[in-house]
Amino acid sequence: MSDFAPLPMPDPVLQDVCARLIHFLETSEVPPDLFTEDVFCDFTPPLWRVQARGVADVVALRHRGHPGASQVTKSSVQPTPQGFVMELEERWQDTQGPWYCREAIVAALRGPSISRLVVYCTGDWNAERQAAHAAQVKLLEA
Repeated sequence: MSDFAPLPMPDPVLQDVCARLIHFLETSEVPPDLFTEDVFCDFTPPLWRVQARGVADVVALRHRGHPGASQVTKSSVQPTPQGFVMELEERWQDTQGPWYCREAIVAALRGPSISRLVVYCTGDWNAERQAAHAAQVKLLEA
């Protein structure tokens, strides 16, 4: 989608899960029942792949890549029979300056909780990478 507008989600459980996931991504705080106790995450950044099982290990995996707060600036969600697919852009700031990444998340639900996450990430772009990209590439859709 060009504007990452959320798709209509008539299911209030799905709306709630997606809102809680974005809250987690932005704050690193795990909302109640966001994850099942045995949640599994398969994370693929550029040229690598790591996995975690259990809430504490999934949170620790997130903190290794994003130790502080961020902002999900764009997102879209597509419901699936097992859960949803979310596309998002995330921005954050640290002592080295502004950062940016794009991610695609495939999530499976067990009731109102995420039991499985498969995350594909572009990698974290620092200010220099963002400027180089802006200078070299004209995006057809922002």
